[in-house]
Amino acid sequence: MPDELVAVRTRESFDVRAAERVGDTVVAVVDGAVAGFVMVVGDEVEQVYVSQQYRGAGVAGALLAEAERMVGANGYGRAWLAVAPGNGRARRFYERNGWVDEGLFEYSAMSADGPVPVPCHRYVKRVHKGGSHA
Repeated sequence: MPDELVAVRTRESFDVRAAERVGDTVVAVVDGAVAGFVMVVGDEVEQVYVSQQYRGAGVAGALLAEAERMVGANGYGRAWLAVAPGNGRARRFYERNGWVDEGLFEYSAMSADGPVPVPCHRYVKRVHKGGSHA
């Protein structure tokens, strides 16, 4: 991530962004603890996060499947997401789950001071409109 984005993505900025996205967020709970979450806005899977202790336990796959369903339920036939080039773990995860890397593009990440350009890979996957899986 660019230093400019790291500097403005504080705990406080996350709290503000998360509050704005409550209606677009699905939370995974395991044994009463928050294990992760996914945010979907339109056809974009905006964020996928799994707490470190739940990685490798199927939480990410379940959240991603729900995100794909949500994109279809939003009326889109194709989902997309942005992944930083250096995030090899995430890139391998998406590829194992049928997502295709369409190449590099400049993602506009929002900060309190406005958009911050972030070089990312654009991953896409066909989904079925109406919410069923591809």
